[in-house]
Amino acid sequence: MQKITVICVGKLKEPFYRDAAAEYVKRLGRFCKIEVIELPESRLPEDPSPAEIEKALSAEGASIREKLPRSGAVIALCIEGTLLSSPALAEKISDFGVAGKTQLTFLIGGSVGLLPEVKALADLRMSMSPMTFPHHLARIMLLEQIYRAYQIAGGTRYHK
Repeated sequence: MQKITVICVGKLKEPFYRDAAAEYVKRLGRFCKIEVIELPESRLPEDPSPAEIEKALSAEGASIREKLPRSGAVIALCIEGTLLSSPALAEKISDFGVAGKTQLTFLIGGSVGLLPEVKALADLRMSMSPMTFPHHLARIMLLEQIYRAYQIAGGTRYHK
């Protein structure tokens, strides 16, 4: 059974986000061992300077590195990443497993993204869309897409 870890910068404050995340975590429990790790997001002023953004990214990047598992594949969500269809994501997850990478770690940065050095650690940089989404919503979308990937792999009707 694969182990999926989703490392997220920021906590889900709104009940509807927490409920949606909990629902997909529950559903995923049938297919993989899933863990969601929430890390603190750096506070920034309304109009942060480049130096303030860099400091926040560095602090968040250090927190992410501390939580990264020692093995497996790392998938960083970033806008410049590869766009994948749901079937292509299902295939990637399967391919990682076939290659012996049964630990998959997905990274979701905070409101200013991920530190470039953290992105460089990734085996795959993945974009959800060329559109910009709140990072809290990206977590729900990612969990749903991982669930969908397992449904596709299992040949169920969910994807249709």
